[in-house]
Order: sequence, then C-alpha cells, then structure tokens
Amino acid sequence: MSHEMLVRISLSRTLLMLAALVHVLHGAVVIQTYHVTDNRLQGELPYSCPSEIYCHGNLLHTVQMKGIYPDSKTFVDMKMRKSPNDTLASFKDFMDQKQNEPSKQEVQAWVEEMFDKPGAEFENWIPDDWKESPAFLQGIKDEELRQFASSLNQIWHELGRKMIDDVEINSEQYSIIPVKHPVIVPGGRFREFYYWDSFWIVKGLLLSEMTHTTRGMLENFLSIIQRYGFIPNGGRIYYSMRSQPPLLCGMVKAYVDATNDTTFAANSVETLEREFEFFMNNYIVEVNGHHLAAYGYKSLGPRPESYREDVLSAAVFEKEEDKQDFYCELKAAAESGMDFSSRWFIKDGTNAGTLTDLKCRSIIAVELNAILYWNAKIISEFYKLKNDLQKATTYEAKADEIKKAIQVVLWNEKEGIWQDYDLINKKHRDYFVPTNLSPLWTGCYDKEDTTLPKKVLAYIERLNLDQYPGGVPNTLSNTNEQWDFPNVWPPMQHMLIMGLDGMDSQDAKDLAFKWAQRWVRSNYIAYNETSAMFEKYNAEELGGHGGGGEYEIQKGFGWSNGAVMDLMHKYGDRLTTDDSKNNAGALVSFSVKTGILATIVAFFVGIVG
Repeated sequence: MSHEMLVRISLSRTLLMLAALVHVLHGAVVIQTYHVTDNRLQGELPYSCPSEIYCHGNLLHTVQMKGIYPDSKTFVDMKMRKSPNDTLASFKDFMDQKQNEPSKQEVQAWVEEMFDKPGAEFENWIPDDWKESPAFLQGIKDEELRQFASSLNQIWHELGRKMIDDVEINSEQYSIIPVKHPVIVPGGRFREFYYWDSFWIVKGLLLSEMTHTTRGMLENFLSIIQRYGFIPNGGRIYYSMRSQPPLLCGMVKAYVDATNDTTFAANSVETLEREFEFFMNNYIVEVNGHHLAAYGYKSLGPRPESYREDVLSAAVFEKEEDKQDFYCELKAAAESGMDFSSRWFIKDGTNAGTLTDLKCRSIIAVELNAILYWNAKIISEFYKLKNDLQKATTYEAKADEIKKAIQVVLWNEKEGIWQDYDLINKKHRDYFVPTNLSPLWTGCYDKEDTTLPKKVLAYIERLNLDQYPGGVPNTLSNTNEQWDFPNVWPPMQHMLIMGLDGMDSQDAKDLAFKWAQRWVRSNYIAYNETSAMFEKYNAEELGGHGGGGEYEIQKGFGWSNGAVMDLMHKYGDRLTTDDSKNNAGALVSFSVKTGILATIVAFFVGIVG
C-alpha cells in the first residue's frame, strides 16, 4: 500500500473517530442541503467502524484468515472479556510469543480465552404483549391454514431478543449496537436486528397485535438515526458504514395505520425526514438530467462479517486500489439486501460474469428509488398530521420529482416495465428481477394510465413468470449466488403480490391471488415437513427451500413469517390447502417437472400420426 494511501487511511480513521464522538455526545449531524455525489468514486474512505477488533486491523485479519469458524460472522459477534486495549495488548503478546506465525489451533485457543461465545449480549425474553389467539386468525377460513398461522404466531417467542444491561454499561466490549427496547430478529446466524427484514417482521407483529413490541422496535430505529444519521444494515457496529433499503417510513405507517397512533407519526416525522435527506445527500447520481439513487455508501476493507471470503475473492486483483474498489462493490450489494446476484454483474455490457464483476454502484436500482418516493409521500402525510402544510407540500413535490425521474429514466416502453439502469453502458438492464415491478408496490406510477396493467401482465406472460410451482424466482440466471435462480425470496413475493393487487385491473388482482395461494401453500407444505420457516425457498418445487450463497440456509425466519401472515390476512376468506381447489398450481408444477418428457412424447405421437 502506498504512503499516500496510508496517510489518507489514517486521516479517514481520525475523522471517523471524531464523527463517532459527535454521535455519542450530540447525535450525528446530517446536512440538509441537497447535492449530487457520484457513488462510483472511491475518494478518501473510512473503515467500516473505528474498532481495531471488530472492523479492521491485524487482530481481525489474523483471526478471520485462519478460518477457525466456518462462518466469519461468528468471531465478530463474540464479546470481549476484557477492554479493547487489554485485548489488543494480549493479542500483541500472543503474536510476539508465536513469532507472528501462530497455528490455527493456537489462534482459536486464544480467541476462546479472550472472547465469549456469540449471544452473550442477550437474555431470555418473551414478548410481554404476545397473544395466543390474535383476532386475524379468525379471518382465515381454512382450518389447516389457521393452525399454520397460529404456529407462526408462536415463532415470535423464538425470535425475540433483549439486551443485558452490561451492553449499555460496557458497550466497547461488544459489537452489538445498544438499543433500549427488545427486538424481533430474523433468526439463525442473524442474531441482531436487520433493517429491511424488519419491515415484514413488523407486518407480522402488527397482525399478532404485538403493538408494544413493534413500537419499541420503531423507537430503537428512530434513536439509531439520531446517533448515526441513518439506520445501518444490521445491529452491529461493523455494519455502521452501510444501510439497506430505507423502509422505516413504511414501518411507521404500518404501525400508525394499525393503531391510529397519529401522535407517534407526528413526533417521528422529523427523524424520518433526516433519514430521507441522508439518502438524498449520499446516494444520488445524475442520470440524463434527473437525480436518482444507487446503492453504495462507502468504506475501506473487506466486510468484517465475511472477511476471509472477501479477501479470498479479491485475490484475483493485483492492485490494492482494485481490491478496495471490489470491497466497496461487495458492501454496496450487501446494502441492497440482494447479496449476491447476477443483478449486479456487469461484464461486456451484460449480466454475465462472477462475483468479481460486481458493479452495484454503477446500477440505478428501481426499488431503491421507488422506496424513496414512498418515503417522501409518507413524510408529506405525517407533516399534514402536524399541520405543517409547507413541509407537506415540499415533500409532495419531492415525491413527484422522484416519480418523474423513475418514469423518464427507468421505464422501458418496449418491455412495458421499469428496469435498472446501467450507468457504465448507459442503457436499461433488460433482465428480470421482481423489483422491476416495485413501483406498483409503492404506488409510484400513474394511476390514470389504463394501459399499464396490460403492459405489466404482458411482460409477466412473455417471461413465463407464472410457470414456477414454488414462486417467482429472483432472477432467471442460475449462478449459484443466493439471490439468483432458482431461489425465491419472501419479501419479493409479498412485493409482487401486493403490487399487482393494488392495480385497477381484475386480471392483475386475479394473478395476485393465484400467486398468494401458491406462496402460502408452498410455505405451509415446507413447514409441515420441517416444522421450520426458511429464509428462502425454491421456485422449482412447491414447498422446497432454497440454497446457494455464502452461508447455510437459515431457519426462523422473521420476514418469511411476516410476509405469509400478511397474505393469509389479506386473502384468508379464499385461501385453501385443499388440493382439488388448487389444481392450477398442481398442473403448473407437473408441467415444469415433466416438460421434457411431454415434448418427447409429442414428438413421437407426431411421427406416428
């Protein structure tokens, strides 16, 4: 690494530490003036966080590169038994004794002497507002589905987490971000809150009438914006230099709609505005005269929770600056929530390639901008509750501006759908992702356009998206990345179904119900076979769960519970587990699995004829 780069890194670290001090003493200051940044430029970057144990430094590098745990996240979730300074001093002595060449076994022994196992920051907790029989269950007519929904209601017990008091007292010994109220987590290796997961978790909690738990989670998020200026990807300090799709506005609106607690909305709106302006100040690029957002808040180094994997992947790059650029791309894709997918590959102007072809920061993502539009609409609505009509008008205008930009830049008239935009090759990304339809979900389209439903349905039919028995896959490219074919993801199914149902078209509403019936039934089958809800599922099999990616398939699972509960609530009067009433799905499954055989038979019948 060059002397100049070391000086820049040192300066960036100093600035970041000062910023962290400002966060603690006064709360982060977010500049409210609007400006445009080029998200692809690296510039002078800080590390993921100041910690020389959890975020960067020789200790982290040594431990993670030895691969003492199958999942790199294990180490960075462990609590120090001593102060950071004492831990670093002990590590220096250890390395001196081993002449800087300790064995894997020696490193593991040192770690287990100095750190507690993951989970030390939590105590057992049962939500105090949990109800055995929330009212929404009675709206589900099918008895088996009602029992399924009741079982999902029970899972909140397993996913609840409350921090011990020591986290606040000795926060420097933990990687967890301290919050006042208990949370519901996704499950499995995801022991802490995750930002966009929480939207679907909140949808489920509200149906379970757990309004106190929900409000506590929302207050946690609002307090984190006061500290950081935005909500990190997850509840660990090593996530504190990247966010995720900004769905807190949607969570607060869901809570207010369920409780009519308009005072909470009015009291929250300035903090929600702060997060919105953070995105508008740090994620915006100019495209064809319009301002749109791309993922990629920037920091140095590998992802601490996937450190070894990132270093090994980056080995193909010779120059340090190219490795750092690659690490930024990995974190941008992680920020999108879709880590990883051919959606973010750009190679020779296509979506071909491998992980090292990630160019997420050079892609304008449809859903990020559709969500920002939704945020502006909600903020406008909440300012009206405060009787601040000037602010309400301002944010209505911001929403209109984003909607116009989405329509001008991201709408592909030829395909009849919105598509991501490639900033490098200056063209639409003509590849399927469920987020191509995300403006329907957030209401970011012209409601008076009577031709839109036909265009959207024609797009769905042209790509044969209805053919898969296990749900709509996230992409049509099979790369073994977990956000590619054949994996099906609960939030995407919910987004698609609710978006289609919201259009003024009976055909679109009928397809939404069909996909809801298929998705609920697939989750029901998988649950009956395994007694578990999964993070992702398999498009090719009704009831099959997914695979691929950096880690083993995770059970739990917060957003899976919330998404399917919301669909059972919406369509509970019609959904069924009865095979005879689900012939369409069964025929689709049969046709996919026997398509080759049917073709062969038809061929020979033709010859005989």
